[in-house]
Amino acid sequence: MLARILHIRPTGSNKDHRAVDSSPSQRDNQQREVESQAEGNFFMAEDVIIEVSDRVATLTFNRPDKLNALSRDMLFQSIDMLKKWSSDTEIGAIVVTGEGRAFCAGGDVSMMARTDTETLEAKIDGLRQMQELSWLLYNSPKVTIAAVNGFAMGAGLGVCLACDVRIASDQAKFGTAYAKVGFGGDFGTTWLLTRYAGAPKAKELFFLADPIDALEAHRLGLINQVVAKDELNGRVKEIASRIAEGPLTSYRYMKANVNLATSADFRTLLDREAETHLRCGQTEDHKEGVRAFMEKRQPKFTGR
Repeated sequence: MLARILHIRPTGSNKDHRAVDSSPSQRDNQQREVESQAEGNFFMAEDVIIEVSDRVATLTFNRPDKLNALSRDMLFQSIDMLKKWSSDTEIGAIVVTGEGRAFCAGGDVSMMARTDTETLEAKIDGLRQMQELSWLLYNSPKVTIAAVNGFAMGAGLGVCLACDVRIASDQAKFGTAYAKVGFGGDFGTTWLLTRYAGAPKAKELFFLADPIDALEAHRLGLINQVVAKDELNGRVKEIASRIAEGPLTSYRYMKANVNLATSADFRTLLDREAETHLRCGQTEDHKEGVRAFMEKRQPKFTGR
């Protein structure tokens, strides 16, 4: 599938918008061009919309006619951008959302019916590569935020739960859906559901595959906040901006430590905290925080 990338210049530029058809031989150069752009740019590939503004990077799944069901292009474009943003010092927070009335409906069922000549081993390797999306959202040093605007089903639920903070519209729906098509679960849903909702509830959600609404998802601890549909973008922007302007090194180690706490013992976390707490104490943001406290003003963090 050939990507068509629309590159819109930052506001105030006197250059025209331009659309570029991307052939396989051109993609690497165009990807490098996308990655080198400054803050405030907006890019639209076939299956994703990419925007960076005020230190917040936003990745929007863009297959609204398919309820943003995952495609290979969508997955690999998303993975490429998350890898880039994870090491970009100018990015303070990452938002993931969907275009239209779905966050992500999971796998594309229409593609499941197609026959192919791949071996089972090749399919397993391919799925492992695609599941890197969930791992990057969970493990990135940046804070990741899911803005759940609608359906988050199957693999889409896994992508949602892999994010650090999950804000949902009151119209959002959540579900595993795997039992309805005879699948077993992917994109981290088994691990994430078990830890957030507990094993008995995770089994129920997998076995019965009944969708739940945003309020029930919040009650189970699957999402952090529920807001009215027309307030979702504003609330997510508020949270993302607050994080992007905060002490990024502190957030990095807070996230890593909480993730480690799911599998490590108390002593291990105490030792880890001794290291990371004092590491944060070496940053400019710590020094600024102390000065601001003493001067009775709000700190101005730089992420360094």
